[in-house]
Amino acid sequence: AISQPERKWGDEEKQKLLEGIEKYGIGHFREISDNLLPEWSGNDLRMKAIRVMGRQNLQLYKDWRGNSDAVKREYERNKDIGLRFGTWKGGALVYDDDGHVLRAIEESNLTSPP
Repeated sequence: AISQPERKWGDEEKQKLLEGIEKYGIGHFREISDNLLPEWSGNDLRMKAIRVMGRQNLQLYKDWRGNSDAVKREYERNKDIGLRFGTWKGGALVYDDDGHVLRAIEESNLTSPP
């Protein structure tokens, strides 16, 4: 078996992911992988983006682009909603079965779009 070089996720990789989100947008993880982080697959980067955005479901962010400050704001917004509804799990906002989280996201987006 050929051993793979050990990959480490650190500040440099996170910064490249943030650059990729700003340039290519959420959902374009293959392009980010191909152009900025070739040692990480598109799926690896999707999982990392869940952590930096603070939301398990990135669907509402499809094609969204933001700089690192905008990403931090979104993370804090998602964390606030998650803590309010008890749905902040493992560093990410997860949806609830009653739709409270989705309504809170939609209301928040009306007053302050991402």
